[in-house]
Amino acid sequence: MTEALSREDATALAGDLARVRDVINGVIVDKAEVVDLALASLLGGGHLLIEDLPGVGKTTLAQALALAIGGSWQRIQFTNDMLPADILGLSVFRREDETFQFRPGPIFANVVLADEINRATPRTQSALLEAMAEGQVTVDGNTHRLPRPFFVIATQNPVDLVGTYPLPDSQLDRFLLRTAIGYPAPAAERRLLTESSRHDMLAELEPVLDPERVQALLAAAAALHLSDAVLDYIQALVAATRNHSAVRVGLSPRATLALTRTARAHALINGHSFCLPDNVKAVFPALAAHRLQPLPESGSGSDAIIEDILATTPVP
Repeated sequence: MTEALSREDATALAGDLARVRDVINGVIVDKAEVVDLALASLLGGGHLLIEDLPGVGKTTLAQALALAIGGSWQRIQFTNDMLPADILGLSVFRREDETFQFRPGPIFANVVLADEINRATPRTQSALLEAMAEGQVTVDGNTHRLPRPFFVIATQNPVDLVGTYPLPDSQLDRFLLRTAIGYPAPAAERRLLTESSRHDMLAELEPVLDPERVQALLAAAAALHLSDAVLDYIQALVAATRNHSAVRVGLSPRATLALTRTARAHALINGHSFCLPDNVKAVFPALAAHRLQPLPESGSGSDAIIEDILATTPVP
């Protein structure tokens, strides 16, 4: 059993997270909810999928997060001719000593932006599965551990655009949360026009944390208390996805575990020493919508189903 987090520890850690949020929100204008979901995905031990159009700040968010936590970061631009070795790395023959030396690919970073992931073929998409699930890659029979923390922010174009390959269910399930950034409000967009460029802001951004402190935050999020009432609420939401008349496949037990981790992380970000139903509600749409499989004949989308489940499930 993980030792419960004291109120004092939660407050101290929330101070660290508040500084991270302030730094990122200073660069990503008027998207505090998206920033919180990105942090919840990181501290929940998962990965983030952003489905949105080009030019709304996905790359900026990934780089700002990597710089704020003091980690390394890489951007991988996915294309339809990319091979798995372009992501994972490859073994190169050394003529001088007649051995093979592994040259790591761009996946070896604390924060990896997998840009337009659904432009790559399924074979290349699958190269990320082991890395995202187990924090390691296997090349030529040799296993290589990835840095800690390891966090993938993937973006995908809307699936109706030409030249995209839909992510299979097994790949979608590797992403803890899915969200969108969207267009800025008029006042926020005016700030973009009048303030320094985001490129200049990123160049001046100083780290708030370091990878070791992030690992401590991950452990702290896992230690937050979940009451029986909150666990009942989580189980009720999951059961509703499985029993809903418009759903073909509801949330799996793995998704249930993911919901508890993410709700705990969201609670820590907001300075709580225990998890509240509001934390569960805040992360449930981003966690559940991409995992549900609605019945085609129902005419209902995942987002509408999630809204109905949240509206009809009693909150403790």
